[in-house]
Amino acid sequence: MSRRLAKADLPTSLGSFKPVDHVMVAVPDTAQAIAFEKDLLGQGFVPEDVLHFGAEEGHDDMAAMLKGASDFAGFGYEITLMRRYVSLSRQGCRWVLVYAPDDDSAAKVKDAAQRHDAPMAVKYHALAVEDLI
Repeated sequence: MSRRLAKADLPTSLGSFKPVDHVMVAVPDTAQAIAFEKDLLGQGFVPEDVLHFGAEEGHDDMAAMLKGASDFAGFGYEITLMRRYVSLSRQGCRWVLVYAPDDDSAAKVKDAAQRHDAPMAVKYHALAVEDLI
């Protein structure tokens, strides 16, 4: 069963980032991250659905996960995504993780992300990862 996540319990699988039923969105800066979050709240998401990470926080968390990831995780797309997250964090992107367990909520996140110039949005399913942007 899926549930909303807190920063303290970000899930991994074989050491790679795996927040099932969430969409991870990169946004270029703080102002766009705040506007993106307000957009989501205006569409019916609640504050508990949205976690915001700074560029340094995103970089440090993902870099640490990459170092500890299993060799088996390296074959999966999740490791490729984590490397992209680190790269975008180095460029100053902030991160917004949104609880979006169904297709309708994921579509709302995607549309809002595009309105706020997000360079990347990724939906995590139980068995697959889907690039939305």
